[in-house]
Amino acid sequence: MSIKTDKQRWEATTVKKVIDKRAERKKSFPTSSGIEMERCATPAFEEPGYAEKLGFPGEYPYTRGVQPTMYRGQFWTMRQYAGFGTAKESNERYRYLLGAGQTGLSVAFDLPTQMGYDSDSAMADGEVGKVGVAIDTLADMEILFDQIPLDKVSTSMTINASAAVLLCMYIAVAEKNGVKSDQVMGTIQNDILKEYMARGTYIYPPKESMRIITDIFAYCKDHVPQWNTISISGYHIREAGSSAVQEVAFTLADGIAYVEAAIHAGLKVDEFAPRLAFFFNAHNNLFEEVAKFRAARRIWAKVMKERFKAQDPRSQMLRFHTQTAGCTLTAQQPDNNIMRVTIQALAAVLGGTQSLHTNSRDEALALPTEESVRIALRTQQVIACESGVADSIDPLAGSYLVESLTDQIEAKAWEYIKKIDELGGAAEAISRGFQQKEIQDSAYAYQKSIETKDLVIVGVNQFTVKESPPTGLLKIKPEVEISQKKAIAAVKAGRDQAQVAAKLAALKKAAQGSANLMPFILDAVKVYASLGEICNTLRDVFGEHQETVVL
Repeated sequence: MSIKTDKQRWEATTVKKVIDKRAERKKSFPTSSGIEMERCATPAFEEPGYAEKLGFPGEYPYTRGVQPTMYRGQFWTMRQYAGFGTAKESNERYRYLLGAGQTGLSVAFDLPTQMGYDSDSAMADGEVGKVGVAIDTLADMEILFDQIPLDKVSTSMTINASAAVLLCMYIAVAEKNGVKSDQVMGTIQNDILKEYMARGTYIYPPKESMRIITDIFAYCKDHVPQWNTISISGYHIREAGSSAVQEVAFTLADGIAYVEAAIHAGLKVDEFAPRLAFFFNAHNNLFEEVAKFRAARRIWAKVMKERFKAQDPRSQMLRFHTQTAGCTLTAQQPDNNIMRVTIQALAAVLGGTQSLHTNSRDEALALPTEESVRIALRTQQVIACESGVADSIDPLAGSYLVESLTDQIEAKAWEYIKKIDELGGAAEAISRGFQQKEIQDSAYAYQKSIETKDLVIVGVNQFTVKESPPTGLLKIKPEVEISQKKAIAAVKAGRDQAQVAAKLAALKKAAQGSANLMPFILDAVKVYASLGEICNTLRDVFGEHQETVVL
């Protein structure tokens, strides 16, 4: 079939099904000169291998996008990752962002919450509310989402080791507000493998962590069907110093491990795979980043179709959230970060992201101010509404450079995936330190290139100026920790202690056996058992992971 004939088939079938349900944003998409933008541009002449390597948006191998109309149908979800101090302060920021036009929430939790400790734990001293919001009990979660319609707003939560607890708190808050669990929408990151290799906020050993993850898959399949049960994350792998190729390869290798674990736990691939999501970084090399996203889609489609025999097209789609690269932001000349973030956001959009967070200019110095967050959000809105890049699907397809980069990134990523397979899979390779060593070597090479000025960082190793100390930064006051400790003490004093003890005992017994842990965690959350109490109950059964050190 010729490309022209195949395009006619795509428009008459795949596109028509979508448009019949929901029209595109506009009836026409003209340039300032009155030239109509094509929905999906294709080669003027026949190109060998076009259908196999590129195809059409919304169809296998999804190189050109996972939706048939992409941003002509609707823009990506605009999220701003936010959370600091107390639940009340973060709630105020969320409502501000929603009022400014943000279309989804993205929650940052403080380090104790991520590590499964309550704010009154000795392990939490000095860290409460510093890098995210402190959540100890359901009472905090109720405040965090006060006056936010959880049946209308999609919420992404960057939480991993304690993800099951936070998800149960979210479900409980929704139910208390009259929203059923099958109505809530969002994502938990829930990606523990990358914690072992790149980030470090793990609690339990890999085997037990994987059990919790597959329990979440199984529970949400039946009870929270609109929830994305994992966001398999390359973002932190890249922040740790990996290359773009390593980011793709190690992330997709983790994805393979999660699919294998779910199948081993008795789930059928098409029961859970449509709710898998991914999370990638966007760096400054515009064309490499665009090609990276396109290559990742093509690899994942092949993995799901050929290795796991997934039949549901949704199981073959790599849907992903993007965050601009925090590690590229500089404390020197912080306004330069606005331009960096713009390039990175543009790469994500040209690469076909489903949702996007844009970092703020002052994040190399402190948590962002409201003004900085607004500029970051406006960056997305200008790209969406004024640049024209959302008016045609995959506009860089066919570029000799982009297609060559896509092919090369795919080939190099496959080499890594095959090596990880030979080592016994992602978890076993991590236990041997393979990914960690590769990331360390890449990070070293990157830093060396900056120091030798082979890589120019504007305002850091070239084009420097004498600067005054920064002013007006957002700082978390010590009173936050004090008030949070008082709040959890009040909750513990006012709850039914016998009920809490009974629910924690039931959870412990379930953990010692093979039952799905989610219903037991949800029961404990509803009687105001704390995050730390729930995680400590599981620590008693599962133990804690000890890091593999690689030199």
